[in-house]
Amino acid sequence: MDNGSPKIAILGAGVVGMTVAKILQQDLRNVDITILADGFKEDTVSAVAAGIFRPGTSFRGPTKEITKKWIDDSWNFWQDILKTSEAHKAGLMTLGTYIFSKENYHVTRNHLIEDVVPIYRAVDEDELKLCGTGWKYGSYFSTIKIGCDKYLPWVEKSFIENGGKITRQKIDSFASLNSKFNLVFNCTGMGAKTLCNDYDLVPLRGQIVKARVPSLKMAFYGDYDTYIIPGMDGVATLGGVRQYDSYNRAVCKHDAAAILERCYDLLPFLKGAEIVGHKVGLRPHRVPVRVEPEIIDGVKVVHCYGHGGYGVMCAPGTAMEAVKMGYDILKSKSKI
Repeated sequence: MDNGSPKIAILGAGVVGMTVAKILQQDLRNVDITILADGFKEDTVSAVAAGIFRPGTSFRGPTKEITKKWIDDSWNFWQDILKTSEAHKAGLMTLGTYIFSKENYHVTRNHLIEDVVPIYRAVDEDELKLCGTGWKYGSYFSTIKIGCDKYLPWVEKSFIENGGKITRQKIDSFASLNSKFNLVFNCTGMGAKTLCNDYDLVPLRGQIVKARVPSLKMAFYGDYDTYIIPGMDGVATLGGVRQYDSYNRAVCKHDAAAILERCYDLLPFLKGAEIVGHKVGLRPHRVPVRVEPEIIDGVKVVHCYGHGGYGVMCAPGTAMEAVKMGYDILKSKSKI
């Protein structure tokens, strides 16, 4: 390997890998960055996600403080883009959100973001009438949505324009990268299970229904992982399922029927909506999310994976920490 600009590889082109690439290019000058992945844009799990900023309690870093920092940093990252003229091209939009429950008020609260979002409050009696019958408790909060169908191509375009390189390639071992790169960011999501022999990484199968609902301007959540989230194009995401340790990538008609039944119970007017598609994705779930450096087969690696269903919203915070770790490794030439 030559002694010129540091050569950096990013494994994975989902929202985590692409955000690492974006932050790297912003923070480090004169580096040679290549993204290596076997799937891009619509072929990633990120493209299935609705991308609403609402972390769940299963999202955890190594400490409460680090978890909160990741969330706060992510929120600020998205807000910075939202304030620019590029926000629409990047797939960002502000979104009012209701969360209702028939059983418990506490499930409508979220301690991880209540001090971050502009508004988080209990609903009034009139707002309970927005949904079907039997809903007793609710909260309203203002948040954002990140559509990866726009965000991933937006980052990729900028990355290439700024000298980044992209190669479609499946990496089966770190050893194959030993002589080519000074530093590798491992953002392979579920791929890290075999690449790192990580038995703590488990797929959480998700399935969603796409329905054309142009009149829907707010997101709605209900009990049992029920959600209805509008998109920029008038097509809403209806969900969902959260099936632990399931590798089934096929659309299940029973899951689809259950999703629609729950969503119709929450918002009865959806019964007239046109169904335009079904999608399945395997969320890479790990507790805690892995953001740490390691030397593997002589390669300096920074891991950034295991975000579960919260990769889109929390990719920036974890990417910032991963990039800082990578910078420290390059600067110190440390052995980790």
